[in-house]
Amino acid sequence: MPQFEYPCPDCRSTSSLHASECQFEGTPWSVVEKAYTDIIVELTAGPIDRELLPTVVDGEWSALHNAALERLMRDERVTERNGIVRLRTAEEFREEVSEPTREPMRTIFQQGSVPGCHDNAVFAMIAWYEMVGFSWRETRENVIAWLERSGAWARGGFDETTPAELVDDKQHVYDAGYGWKEKAQAAKRIIDSHHH
Repeated sequence: MPQFEYPCPDCRSTSSLHASECQFEGTPWSVVEKAYTDIIVELTAGPIDRELLPTVVDGEWSALHNAALERLMRDERVTERNGIVRLRTAEEFREEVSEPTREPMRTIFQQGSVPGCHDNAVFAMIAWYEMVGFSWRETRENVIAWLERSGAWARGGFDETTPAELVDDKQHVYDAGYGWKEKAQAAKRIIDSHHH
């Protein structure tokens, strides 16, 4: 099954199989992809007033375009200030997203993992970096640094002998492009209970 560069704006699928309750279920992939490219093509030319965007894209602006723009903004690919939307540069994007600011990822990133949720926390970190578009090398470096900096590695409870070995054992998470949300929420619950 072909994998696509852009996730479905609703269910985040990157294949033509949408989740059952997805509002775009049954939408052909070429249509989903065109909504993204319509927006990106315009933003590549430069920043634009968000109100004007629907009037300049190629063809009809649809609910799918709205959802794609929202997705691009949530994923920090597009930024809006004073009603003006623009694409982030690759450099800005890397800086912006290398540190998760929204829950549940923020707690995991800042507090680090604790015994009882290591598996979920490491899974969530890898899946999150994959989702925001980091290469496996960048993901690996970031997760190893996080394990050490957050104190998670020092707390123990891992089967592997080094942080690198632990991260390498989880490369399948990156390759499969799993979502991070469920694992992150489960890990955050345990981390929170640890700190209260």
